[in-house]
Amino acid sequence: MINEALELLMHRDATLTEDALRQYYTDDIDVQILLDAERYSLFAGGKRIRPMLTIEFCRLFGGDESAALPFACAVEMIHTYSLIHDDLPCMDDDELRRGKPCNHKVFGEGMALLAGDALLTGAFEAAATNMEAGPEISAMAVAYLAGCAGRYGMIGGQVMDVESEGREIGLESLLKLHSLKTGALIGASCVLGALAAGIRFDNPAMADVVTYSENIGLVFQIIDDILDATATAEQLGKSVGGDKKRKKNTFLNFYSVEEARFYAEQLTREAVTALKKYPDSDALISLAQWLLVRDK
Repeated sequence: MINEALELLMHRDATLTEDALRQYYTDDIDVQILLDAERYSLFAGGKRIRPMLTIEFCRLFGGDESAALPFACAVEMIHTYSLIHDDLPCMDDDELRRGKPCNHKVFGEGMALLAGDALLTGAFEAAATNMEAGPEISAMAVAYLAGCAGRYGMIGGQVMDVESEGREIGLESLLKLHSLKTGALIGASCVLGALAAGIRFDNPAMADVVTYSENIGLVFQIIDDILDATATAEQLGKSVGGDKKRKKNTFLNFYSVEEARFYAEQLTREAVTALKKYPDSDALISLAQWLLVRDK
């Protein structure tokens, strides 16, 4: 159960992000179907956890949220593109996303592919033109985001996921897979928020940011694996049981549901410990604790 203060904050940050995202779109009759396809998935709902992390880490270190918002938009665009592509028939071949037909079910496979491409490139445009953060910080953010989204980050994790379908892999490989596929973009969300507040990579505080992000990234995936095996499609707003159907490797290959939850609890404690010394960390601590008990 989410507490009221966190729910209000999540709603506030989501509204800020969505208002900022709309500013990147101007209707154009010649590419209107592409814009409609992008916005169909970008504004389909969702908890906006990644942009919230960007905004709240900026606030944690005393930054102005106006410097965080372009980065928050960038990570949400990349997350949305990854969902569109993940749902395609050549990948997971899903029908539902956030309780609605997947992008390719509405706009066709070709346009869904292009919508994902446009969101990816649009993300880097948003990050690179962050006037509030300034050119030096924006350049750092773009480089870091590219690494987290690319071949040694999210896409690399997706490759490992595809290549391991139908065959057993060890726990160490699974941890790497999910630290890339899920954790890398969550990590970028946190780091870009700290960068927006002026925290450089040589600042000791950045190590705490990374520790928190790595732990909640794994927790996010563990709970996803549990929910895919135990929840309903109505509860999650997307197809369930796909991991088992596609013979994917999940944490439930190595742990029972109870053991997996215990492991997630340990990771959450480590995430909380990394931030609790900071005076304004309550929101991020509450978010980590909620990610552990979420039911959708």
